[in-house]
Amino acid sequence: MSKPWARAALLALGLLILPGQAGAAKVVLDPGHGGSDPGAVGVNGLYEKTVNFDITTRVRELLVKQGYEVVLSRETDSYMSLQDRVTFKDSQSADLFVSIHANSYGSPDVRGAMVLYYDDAYPQESYPASEAMKVLTPQSRQLAQEVLDAFVAESGMQNRGLVPSAVYVVRNGTMPSILVETGFLSNAADAALLARDSVRESMARGIASGIAAYLPPGTVFPDLTGHWAREAVLRLKAQGLVEGAAGGRYEPRRVLTRAEWVTLLGRLFDLPQAAAGSGCSAGGAGSSVSGAVYGGGEGCRPEAARGAAAFRDVNAGHWAFAALDKAVKAGVLEGYPDGTLRPDRPVTRAEVASLLQRLSGAAEGQAHPFGDVPAGYWAEGSIAGLRNTGWIDGVSADRFAPEKGMTRAEAAALLDRYTAAAGRSAVPADGR
Repeated sequence: MSKPWARAALLALGLLILPGQAGAAKVVLDPGHGGSDPGAVGVNGLYEKTVNFDITTRVRELLVKQGYEVVLSRETDSYMSLQDRVTFKDSQSADLFVSIHANSYGSPDVRGAMVLYYDDAYPQESYPASEAMKVLTPQSRQLAQEVLDAFVAESGMQNRGLVPSAVYVVRNGTMPSILVETGFLSNAADAALLARDSVRESMARGIASGIAAYLPPGTVFPDLTGHWAREAVLRLKAQGLVEGAAGGRYEPRRVLTRAEWVTLLGRLFDLPQAAAGSGCSAGGAGSSVSGAVYGGGEGCRPEAARGAAAFRDVNAGHWAFAALDKAVKAGVLEGYPDGTLRPDRPVTRAEVASLLQRLSGAAEGQAHPFGDVPAGYWAEGSIAGLRNTGWIDGVSADRFAPEKGMTRAEAAALLDRYTAAAGRSAVPADGR
């Protein structure tokens, strides 16, 4: 493939990301307890809710000065349930969540700081975690370690280490999440420290420094921090070809729609030329996808002449109408027997493989390692072909998940490998 074509592939990636202005990294801070729930009561009479709120507001001030967007789960001395806190953090489309507490224990000799996070290596059946938090274990662990290290360095508190935990606010949600235990109110020495403004300020500096170490100010696509596809996305961003979604995020887990993928392919290829010999102009066997057809049929179908307007669920007001219209007229995309095109339906990994294999000219394969792609499956040759090129992977060593939606992260990795194979020189990823 030519280098101009490879550039077109990169340009098309911008379509996978909704236009939006780059935004500051967003942090949700959660002052533990509050209102009718005082939390632990110190040996010196200090209420945990008071300590938590004071340290949290100090952290917010420090982070805002560095350019972060910061929201607090509660702004006053009010009660908030655990579920309310999780619901709030998930409603914020934030990049990370930090809950701030003080500790208590039956033995008055126990003291020091610790940071809790959910670790899927230690699941607890009685307290199942959200699916997102299971996947986010590496990011939560890294965030926990950065915050603990900075906290101990700034405050001088005894280091009690990281604690894999099933506490509610860190095992539920959709972003890296930790809970900081600043000290033990049940210990006289720790309680005395927690009562001092200067110590609370040093604790706040430690938490803010740990957050900054994990997620530096100005990070590109902050929701990709620690994500497996980050380097692939940044290689594309470094060339000025990728824009962020709302808030400057990438949204790696969001599944692409058929319209998004077809629009991407419309920019990857000159569809009328690409379809020649396999589309309307020359006939050929199309590939059936749950009733729809990709890549031609027997001769010219009526829809090809009329374009996307032939389908009752697409009109000129659809954001991807032009791309859909072009794909239909090129014979690349056909609809369903009920007269629909279903542009907003999630595109499956099998559909992605089928279209990319045929439009790229890659040879179909004969063998693949995926046990969930049976012999005779409509996209078997395409999946095997792309696997043989090294462009696409399974969800595991022996599973392809052909009917699973293709995510934005998977699409970025696919394009990164594909454009590299097309001969475009790599650009070093910028971690900021």
